[in-house]
Amino acid sequence: MNSTEIYYQKMTKTPVAKLVVTLGIPTTISMLITSIYNMADTYFVGTLGESAQSSIGILFTLQSIIQAVAFMLGHGSGTFVSKELANKEVKRASVYVSSAFFLGGAIGLVMTAIGLAILTPLMRLLGSTETILPYAKQYGMWVLISCPFMICSLILNNNLRYEGKALFAMVGLVSGAILNMVMDFIFIRLCGLGVFGAGMATAISQIISFTILLIMYFIAAQSKISFRSISKDVKLYLSVFRVGLPSLIRQGLNSISSGLLNKLAGVYGAKIDAADATIDAMTIVNRISNFVMCVGMGISQGLQPVASFNYQAKKYARVKKALLVTICISFGCIVVMATPMVIAPSLIVSLFQDTPQVVEIARLALICAMVGQLFMPLFIPINMTYQSIRKAGMASFLALLRSGLLFIPILLVTTVLWGVTGIQISQPLSDILTGLISLPILLHFLKTTPSIDEPDETPTVENEKENSNSESEKI
Repeated sequence: MNSTEIYYQKMTKTPVAKLVVTLGIPTTISMLITSIYNMADTYFVGTLGESAQSSIGILFTLQSIIQAVAFMLGHGSGTFVSKELANKEVKRASVYVSSAFFLGGAIGLVMTAIGLAILTPLMRLLGSTETILPYAKQYGMWVLISCPFMICSLILNNNLRYEGKALFAMVGLVSGAILNMVMDFIFIRLCGLGVFGAGMATAISQIISFTILLIMYFIAAQSKISFRSISKDVKLYLSVFRVGLPSLIRQGLNSISSGLLNKLAGVYGAKIDAADATIDAMTIVNRISNFVMCVGMGISQGLQPVASFNYQAKKYARVKKALLVTICISFGCIVVMATPMVIAPSLIVSLFQDTPQVVEIARLALICAMVGQLFMPLFIPINMTYQSIRKAGMASFLALLRSGLLFIPILLVTTVLWGVTGIQISQPLSDILTGLISLPILLHFLKTTPSIDEPDETPTVENEKENSNSESEKI
């Protein structure tokens, strides 16, 4: 039995709960470690003052934009890699990952060049005040330099996950995150390089993480990355963009909404003489919220290759069971992690910044954020399921809800009505409404998806041609 057949048996015969957890745990660990790095970054830079720490929140928006491009290409190509492996077409899978990888690198280089050319206006656009701007420019320069490596790393990471190699993907990301924390301590505390050192640590760790992930890909993946496998077929790229669009929307809107929130935090914070304190407080709350959300996201990303592969293999009952398992596990984990944040919010916030004004603003925001997190298992798993089975329309709509169709109007209205309080409650309100709207969509999927698996059928050349033609017609 060759490696392709072994993988097929693993994805279609392993008990669903075990498979989701096995693939989800490495992703969850890597996301948690990355989130811990982000919080460590916030902590170390926070020792330099409020304005320096607020610059981290400004650059979080830029990093979200970069990640949006990476996730679009990574999830888009990874979905098709999983599909082709289910069809036992390894060469075709190699075409998808190679095309996405080199395109991502090219886009990253363009973003670096443009970003460095307009660095000052870009930092202002993302929400920098005059006091935050010098720090944001120092950190932002390094983020832009590392942009191509960040994009290619995330493409490699996601394709490894879709191949069921989540452990190898974890090694690459975790190594970079741990190295970043060590270098933060060295560059900021020991060398006194300040925000410049924090940015340099980020860039170096991204380059090393990329190198490790590339090595992991060559060692572990069935598909191969090579110049010869780059596709010249425009339809292939369109199909990757179409399936990856929900990820672009999801992450891109996060960056837009974060930038808007920073802008409004500065404006309405200034009215109570606390512009930087408000931005700083929301930066801390967002980092803590992302840490909690990592568990739900990590398990849901373990669901993606399971859903994609089994749906293509016509194992519909396994897809439905995997979705329900993911929802239950995600909810339980979020409850466990959110409880301490609700019980002692001031204590948690003061670990990052003990300025009384920052703690007071962040306290209510953190409690509300944790309540909103409880609704995330209702919409993240179903969103990722629709994306993984290549139903991009519904996946894109669900991706639009949380950070776009709901959050932006809610943020604008609540800040006008209640000022800083509106900023504190806007994201949790969006999370709650997104969960409630997603519930009937979730129930519809469970009701309309067949409950019986179809028997195994090894794809023939003729069947593969028919599948390829059908996919082209959809595009």
